[in-house]
Amino acid sequence: MSSDQPLVLGIETSCDETGVGIVRGTTLLADAVASSVDEHARFGGVVPEVASRAHLQAMVPTLERALATAGVRAADVDAVAVTAGPGLAGALLVGVAAAKAYALALGKPLYGINHLAAHVAVDLLEHGPLDEPCVALLVSGGHSSLLMVPRVGGEDVVELGATVDDAAGEAYDKVARLLGLPFPGGPPIDRLAAEGDPDAIAFPRAMREDGFAFSFSGLKTAVARWVEARRRAGEPVPIADVAASFQEAVADVLTAKAIRAAADQGVEHLIIGGGVAANSRLRALAQQRCDAAGIRLRVPRPGLCTDNGAMVAALGAQLVAHGATPSALDLPADSALPVTDVLV
Repeated sequence: MSSDQPLVLGIETSCDETGVGIVRGTTLLADAVASSVDEHARFGGVVPEVASRAHLQAMVPTLERALATAGVRAADVDAVAVTAGPGLAGALLVGVAAAKAYALALGKPLYGINHLAAHVAVDLLEHGPLDEPCVALLVSGGHSSLLMVPRVGGEDVVELGATVDDAAGEAYDKVARLLGLPFPGGPPIDRLAAEGDPDAIAFPRAMREDGFAFSFSGLKTAVARWVEARRRAGEPVPIADVAASFQEAVADVLTAKAIRAAADQGVEHLIIGGGVAANSRLRALAQQRCDAAGIRLRVPRPGLCTDNGAMVAALGAQLVAHGATPSALDLPADSALPVTDVLV
């Protein structure tokens, strides 16, 4: 690990995880996370005000834990990076305010970065430098997007397609609630699907062959109607088969479009990022289809797929290394920041 590589502190507060990461170049030194997910579970979704208050309480201890794990002092960092958007407005404000305070107090440059672009950059910590360009499939609670990425950390990202209604993660949460499973819905559906038959129920694959946009609202509705029909008829609901069939429909559409996008753009590398990238069936089917198509697949380990400060630090380190102009200290938090805006 070269000491002349930038040491970057990253802060992430876009939703319900308070994440602080410390990265030197492409080497991860610390990844501290404090989650408030248990406080939201009884509501069946994230409550913005609860998330914001949890970030306020967790920020300083999480940052101190990251510094201790990395064995560095705050004064040692070369730059501070923070998620400026997209995300929950109040939650973002906590992180942005904290990052401004640290950057100003330490006399270090501040980089306000895009949460979604960070999900791509975090793969550098797992697999090292990337042969660019690449196509990135981002799948999370609020986003399902396909991007053309000429250079990780570059500002010329092109959005090929995005969600037109429910994102994949939203569909998982809503189907989980329908089946009586806990929030967030991704992990329990993934576990339950392992016991079911993915071919048991022919759920729809909306827009599978049409362009690069995604739509999972119809799939969610189809699952709800199928389950309700069984219950009205007094028949048992085979929830493992429902979970497996639903998950197969999601993974099928996501991977089919991602492979087609890579072929359309003439690139040989596909990165999958975001919380849903931790899903076992998505990872397996993507690998199978990439192998068949001659595409090299890169997916971070599950712990780096969910929201964390390491991904923010990773993107910040790329921006510093490539001489990007730092953000101003009046940097805003933008809950609707476009995915093509890597740096604010």
